[in-house]
Amino acid sequence: MLIIGVKSYPKYPSAICCVNSRGVTTNSDSGVLSYEQYYPVFAAMEKHDLILNLHGEVPPNTSDPNIKVADSSTVLTAETSFLPTLLSLHARFPKLRIILEHCTTAAAIEAVLACGPSVAGTITAHHLYLTVDSWAGDPFNFCKPVAKFPSDKQALITAATSGNKKFFLGSDSAPHPQKSKIAKKVAAGVFTQPYVMQYVTEIFDRVGKLDRLKGFATEFGREFYRVPYETTEGRIVMVKKAVSVQETFGGQGGDAIVPFRAGEKLAWDVIWLEA
Repeated sequence: MLIIGVKSYPKYPSAICCVNSRGVTTNSDSGVLSYEQYYPVFAAMEKHDLILNLHGEVPPNTSDPNIKVADSSTVLTAETSFLPTLLSLHARFPKLRIILEHCTTAAAIEAVLACGPSVAGTITAHHLYLTVDSWAGDPFNFCKPVAKFPSDKQALITAATSGNKKFFLGSDSAPHPQKSKIAKKVAAGVFTQPYVMQYVTEIFDRVGKLDRLKGFATEFGREFYRVPYETTEGRIVMVKKAVSVQETFGGQGGDAIVPFRAGEKLAWDVIWLEA
């Protein structure tokens, strides 16, 4: 088995607030409680050129009442509160390759840009569309980290379409069944995988940056992970063709999976080519 990276659901180390991120996202109930005890692991990862993948949030249900899923003038987002931890880890392990997964705020984009070339950030397809109003009344748009404000969404679009190699696509697609999405405790996650390239292409087309799509979607991430391109691999071609998103996938009733933008028309489609 080849191990390329390790994902962490980390604690926010603060002299003021010492909290953990257990339960911050799906299946993270056994998340990391303290970073310091893993410094030797991070040092070894740095030495052996492994990647540290971070779910960068401080959970809102902590002892600090000023940490919430969305921010205001007096309240910090769970993601924004985590960013000092990212900067601290990068300073301590400058050659450790770190990916801040599924960025959702303008502040996260700025933090990644402030770090050296060993730090990158992924951006999901759905966060290029969603804001807080999108998920507040729709459980199928609810994910962790939650979508934030229009200014944050614009910052994500700008970063994704910038051509900067520090940002690349990470789908973070979550195929939760309806019975888990329409429930007392809503499962966090948006199901985008069947149409992820169509969603992303539509955004790049909208802002006139189709020439930068290939880098964001297929090249920058591969380069950061140092995965060589194989000429035997198949290819995809994006075509300007209307396609309807299926209403559901998988099972029936509560076992069915509802995709992002179910029933809507998309302007782009995918053609799969053999190698």
